[in-house]
Amino acid sequence: MDWKALPAFLAVARDGSLRAAAERLGGTHATVRRQIEGLEAQLDTQLFRRTTGGLTLTAAGRRLLPRAEEAEAALLRGRAAVQGLDREAAGRVRLSADPMTAHHLLAPALAEFAGLYPEIDVELRLDYALDSIPAGETDVSVRHVLAVDEDAVGRKLFALELGVFASRAYLDRHLPAAGPHGEGLSWIGYGDAPELRRMIDATPFPAARVRHAVPDPGMHLHLARAGAGMTFLATWVQRAFPELQRVPGTALDRRRSTWVLLHGELRRVRRVRLLADFLADALVAARDAG
Repeated sequence: MDWKALPAFLAVARDGSLRAAAERLGGTHATVRRQIEGLEAQLDTQLFRRTTGGLTLTAAGRRLLPRAEEAEAALLRGRAAVQGLDREAAGRVRLSADPMTAHHLLAPALAEFAGLYPEIDVELRLDYALDSIPAGETDVSVRHVLAVDEDAVGRKLFALELGVFASRAYLDRHLPAAGPHGEGLSWIGYGDAPELRRMIDATPFPAARVRHAVPDPGMHLHLARAGAGMTFLATWVQRAFPELQRVPGTALDRRRSTWVLLHGELRRVRRVRLLADFLADALVAARDAG
């Protein structure tokens, strides 16, 4: 079997199209197609069937899938084991975090870490999507989640407190004239987000109008500062941006927790352990300072 074609097979099986698989692998549509066709020729069987919804696995493809996933997991374990032999405070560490946390909380911590460990380089990926730790997409991840459902180790730091915030000027202008259920007030929306609707309904202002479709929480922060309406933000924003104020009568949401996570096989890698521990301590210190 051409083992080099297995990543292409797995990517197409997971994404359902050659184009999406190519984006996942950082390659081209044509390269992925050639690898799939070569694998099918080697095995003398068709692995995918083209449908109106994309590419779906044939019976042969479904039988190959769990074995390909086992081979992928074995390769990842082998890579992690080799990385674990590195005991030096040098090299690259891949870190993923959401942009809000990275811009406002992690930047000073990472600058201090760079000064303490000049031989460790951080490759920082900012995204609100979660990189997979078991699949080797990141080494260390800072997350604010309801629960951790991945095969990872790390530290649960503290409950993330979300509150309803708006600018002081907005509240002074609109809150006195608002109706009993928030009529006359505005929420900054995320678009089609059922979870936001449930959170709004649990506040004293369920009748306030939801305006705009802004998927970036960082933009919610700046819109609220500018007086565009109310939104849900972590409570640390009030310390960083005193023009923001908790909306009177609203409660804090403490369902999520802040975690620093890493792959279990990387606990022995000194540079990874140093970064994970440093960021965990820095986040706790930032919370305590507030």
